[in-house]
Amino acid sequence: MRTLEFSAVRFRDMPSKAGFARSIMPDQIDKLCIDTIRTLSMDAVEKAKSGHPGTPMALAPLIYTLWQRHLRYDPQNPLWPARDRFVLSAGHASMLLYSTLFLAQVREVDPDGNATGRPAVGLDDIERFRQLDSKCPGHPEYGHTTGVELTTGPLGQGVGMSVGLAIAAKWRAEHFNRPGLELFDYRIWAICSDGDMMEGVSSEAASLAGHLGLPNLVWIYDQNHITIEGSTALTFDEDIATRFEAYGWNVQHVADANDTAAIDEALSVAAAAKSQPSLIILRSHIGYGAPNKQDTKEAHGEALGADEVRAAKRAYHWPEDTIFYVPDGVKEHFAAGVGSRGAKLHADWQALERRYRDAQPDLARELDQMRTFRLPDPWDAGIQNFPTDEKGVATRDSASKVLNAIAASVPWLMGGAADLAPSTKTQISGAGDFEPGSFGGRNFHFGIREHAMGTVVNGLTLSGIRAYGATFLIFSDYMRPAIRLSALMQIPSIFIFTHDSIGLGEDGPTHQPIEQLVGLRAIPGIVLLRPCDANETAESWRVIMALTNRPACLVLSRQKLPTLDRGKYGPARGVAHGAYILADPDGAAPQAIIIASGSEVSLAVAAQESLGSAGVPVRVVSMPSWELFEAQPQRYRDSVLPPGICARVSVEAASTIGWDRYVGREGAKIGMRSFGASAPAADVYEHFGITAAAVEEAVRAEIARARSQS
Repeated sequence: MRTLEFSAVRFRDMPSKAGFARSIMPDQIDKLCIDTIRTLSMDAVEKAKSGHPGTPMALAPLIYTLWQRHLRYDPQNPLWPARDRFVLSAGHASMLLYSTLFLAQVREVDPDGNATGRPAVGLDDIERFRQLDSKCPGHPEYGHTTGVELTTGPLGQGVGMSVGLAIAAKWRAEHFNRPGLELFDYRIWAICSDGDMMEGVSSEAASLAGHLGLPNLVWIYDQNHITIEGSTALTFDEDIATRFEAYGWNVQHVADANDTAAIDEALSVAAAAKSQPSLIILRSHIGYGAPNKQDTKEAHGEALGADEVRAAKRAYHWPEDTIFYVPDGVKEHFAAGVGSRGAKLHADWQALERRYRDAQPDLARELDQMRTFRLPDPWDAGIQNFPTDEKGVATRDSASKVLNAIAASVPWLMGGAADLAPSTKTQISGAGDFEPGSFGGRNFHFGIREHAMGTVVNGLTLSGIRAYGATFLIFSDYMRPAIRLSALMQIPSIFIFTHDSIGLGEDGPTHQPIEQLVGLRAIPGIVLLRPCDANETAESWRVIMALTNRPACLVLSRQKLPTLDRGKYGPARGVAHGAYILADPDGAAPQAIIIASGSEVSLAVAAQESLGSAGVPVRVVSMPSWELFEAQPQRYRDSVLPPGICARVSVEAASTIGWDRYVGREGAKIGMRSFGASAPAADVYEHFGITAAAVEEAVRAEIARARSQS
């Protein structure tokens, strides 16, 4: 058995729980609080027989020092807009956060932001760690547990979103603060792990944060040198400090995670930063105090075992047979620290806010709207109706006009592209750039960092900003983890994807998306919209801006698409229903239905007109959004796609997977079953058989099949 050296103050041996509680001296209360976090975490993981005990055991001194001495946070009002944000990017160490939320007595708020009178995390929740309906799930989940600022677990996502939070804080300060009425000056504190540092998204995010010079951002890197497979020496030996210095960060080292004085000093230095983000490299020992499992991979991702838990408690001089034990005075000490300090800071801020509301009523109204994702009235008055145009316009171009019309009425709509703004057409005219030393602009230059862009957009959205990030649809693959988390968190992030099909032509199969649409549609909670013309694009933006708890993917064309005559065809407001009848035959019941999205709707219309002239009556359904259509009542869905019409053809220049839901198992699906090809767009469409003639032929075959089976 290895000999452990404990740098913190030791307690005398305690024979019983009662004797232990009576023996604590005032100068030992810090250690008592730290060990309460450790033992609650160990006990929760042990009871669940699942979880990650080692990091909470190692980092309890850090989170205690941060919350007690630095975090601007009011546990009684955890949604205070000017609070500091704490991000546990190392989400596997969730019990570190849950224990702290419990001991700090953070109060629960409901989805509308109203206090419920209950604790955010109760001891019963900790005892039910990783169990169904517990407020303590395996990884922290935003919206599920009050005090969790964002969902973490997939490594790198938390630190990426922390950059978005920091950007939002600086933009808020620039936009809202006035002399003598400085509402916003808060910081973002994030704990990250060896795994976070290995994931590529953290490099993208750190590079961007360093370039922007975000002084309100602090990452504390838990350097414990252990991952699931063993020592990080197996795979990871780079000089992190030099790497971050090259990014433009201020870097500090703390040699011992139990040295609360050194941690306190490092946090103070980071809080005083003026022009750089800060990285604190903290050397810790995973599973600290466990005599047989400290500094081992076993301490990382599995319960310690009953004997090792008792041995660790013995090392802490803790009553070893107690479980979920909270000594007298611990919660009271948290209340006198973060509780008291946070309450005063919040009260002072509320007084400032009252003065602000009197002096700046219009800006105060904006603040209220941002908090609940409400929009000014009217916010969409500037959106134009696009006239009929056979040559048409690319939907990326019409989307740009709509975006700028909305941005004129919604000052907190902002975003940017991954070095592709000239191609995605997502620049807000006259709104300025968010750049180093100038944090008031609304256009972001994310650089060629799609993954970080996705996480930053999520961080901005979590701050009440209507944020968007844009790139080509093929590169949505780089963003998928962030898109998925936006859906899991139920936040209205906006992802704009142009160059949406083989229609981008000459760039070829490396850039022509095939499987991306069905892959994005597979994410629960996503609203994906692929409009067919300029007016559907305008209506898609109306849908997107009305969302408050779902992310949206707006999928746009590079090539020009005809702007349909809405006097002849169904009104574009049908987009809100996901699918609608675009065209019906004159004077006859339809024998078949063509269902299409985006650029292929014009092919469906051309096929219908040709068939109609030959006496074959056909309905055309534009389906820009599967998700919105599925949310409609069955009666509406049956009115658009009558069950009695079995002859159906889908047309979409992408993977055909999923279209059988609408055309049936035997229905015709015109689309892509391979990668694309490099050639002009018209030639590529012809080569892969995605043409009006092919649609017409498929409709005739479907009608014949339906008749033969009747």
